[in-house]
Amino acid sequence: MNKTQVIRIHENGGPDVMKLEEVDLPPPAAGEVQIRHAAIGLNFIDVYLRSGLYKAPYFPLPLGKEAAGTITAVGAGVSDFSVGDRVAYAGSDGAYSVERNIETRHLVKVPDDIPLETAAAMMLKGMTAEYLLNRTFKVGPGVTLLFHAAAGGVGLIAGQWAKALGATVIGTAGSAEKVELALAHGYDHVIDYSRENFADRVREITGGKGVDVVYDSVGKDTFPHSLDCLKPRGMWVTFGQSSGPIENFNLAILNQKGSLYATRPSLFAYVSTPEELRGSAGALFAVVQSNKVRINVHQTYPLVDAGRAHSDLEARRTSGTTLLIP
Repeated sequence: MNKTQVIRIHENGGPDVMKLEEVDLPPPAAGEVQIRHAAIGLNFIDVYLRSGLYKAPYFPLPLGKEAAGTITAVGAGVSDFSVGDRVAYAGSDGAYSVERNIETRHLVKVPDDIPLETAAAMMLKGMTAEYLLNRTFKVGPGVTLLFHAAAGGVGLIAGQWAKALGATVIGTAGSAEKVELALAHGYDHVIDYSRENFADRVREITGGKGVDVVYDSVGKDTFPHSLDCLKPRGMWVTFGQSSGPIENFNLAILNQKGSLYATRPSLFAYVSTPEELRGSAGALFAVVQSNKVRINVHQTYPLVDAGRAHSDLEARRTSGTTLLIP
């Protein structure tokens, strides 16, 4: 039986609870393939599962939801994938590994003109941008939106994509350098929230009208001020909590702030079937192939240094997309 290296946690805690371990790697079971990873995506959901903010389904838990690589073996009954296929996925625990087995229902084939490292950098973040802009709230010409963490991995993709869809795109970022980065990725206006009140600036930019939709992955630090940025009957989309969870949310505040809508979506509910997954990934691949959206990897770490990568992400020392390289 082959061996592989995988980062697992046996309990919740800080980055130090992540352990690189050697484990057995059996041949792929029926409906599975075996993949050798070329690159692995780093995402806040990995931090949430490690810390305990999201409840781990079991222990020891192999971390990581997103990666790309090459199929090295195929299990019984698999007819739509072959050895040598370049594939990517977002949503199956165990991406922080050199090799792994995975059910084919999680996989999509990567077009030949997209490098595997690019695919690993964009699957979870890019499909998140896809569902947010195309399905949670339909963005197009005439729409004005606010996207928090504009210089983050999802933010840099969403800014370019929203601009390509014809929207007016406002972002927030936490430093002058991150403001400049976001402005280079589709944003019409970027507010440095470390220096300005973002709700006041949004009102100023929009002539007092507010925006149609706020996309908020920050959570505690941006609530309830995100609601003050919205037009009457606007939509607040909270899809993460990098600064901590929002507590004691009172539905009446939506009435008080202008009959607002609120939703708490997740990618995995939007790609829960193979058809939805292929549709979302196909839209992402198409917008990248058209050069309307550029995928830039801003940091890479060896897989063995995943703990340091988590520390840097949590301390906001990173921007854009981060990859782990096995």
